[in-house]
Amino acid sequence: MTTSTSLTISTSFGDVPLTIDERGTGRPIVILHGGGGPNSVAAFADLLAEETGTRVIVPVHPGFGGTPRPESLTSVENLAELYAGLLDALELDDTTVIGNSMGGWIAAELALRHSPRVGRVSLVDSVGIEVEGHPVAADLAPTQLAEFSWYDPSKAPSLDPSALPPAAREIFAANRASLALYGKRMVDPTLLGRLPGIDVPTLVLWGEADRIGDVDYGRAFAAAIPDARFELLLHTGHVPQMETPEVLLDALREFVAA
Repeated sequence: MTTSTSLTISTSFGDVPLTIDERGTGRPIVILHGGGGPNSVAAFADLLAEETGTRVIVPVHPGFGGTPRPESLTSVENLAELYAGLLDALELDDTTVIGNSMGGWIAAELALRHSPRVGRVSLVDSVGIEVEGHPVAADLAPTQLAEFSWYDPSKAPSLDPSALPPAAREIFAANRASLALYGKRMVDPTLLGRLPGIDVPTLVLWGEADRIGDVDYGRAFAAAIPDARFELLLHTGHVPQMETPEVLLDALREFVAA
């Protein structure tokens, strides 16, 4: 059963209202979603909790999913501080943090804050670094997302906002606006040089067909983090938690049990 909770986290840029969804019991796992919003990880969070006997927590980035966003909250670094505060507020220890796409970027920034509550991180088709010759595909039209994000675009859910009912269309537009605000061009030119500061076990997982950030981009991410392990996920693209959840689960199972 999934439960939703609203709480307020104190940060250096003010108090931030935050919605989190939880399921399961046991060792804590925090999943940080990307631009697709919390729905893009919800089904996988259910699967992960059920199959690994863990407590899986999915924060909704403020501004996504119809949630409010304080004007002072404007960057990935802000989100990393917010989630460090969340771990403290929930008194979580030895937490596994899993992030997809922009969520992976947030997870990397969270690891760089050296919170003692973070035990390990997994970056799943993350963005955030700048790699010469391997640009991140940003500013895609909604109709292009499946082509760039899925191994088999024919299996992707419809991403045509004009086909959505008005309320869902508003949430879709707000998600896009929040992604653009936090991620800018989806890169931070300083991040690659700071990644050697990550000092927790790190697993970098990458879909072989990812065209948002290609495989060489993913390998550069892993190479910059001391002792990080890189694993290629076959027959999947940028969102394996949606396209091939069982493949992603198998890749994570041993890591989250460590």
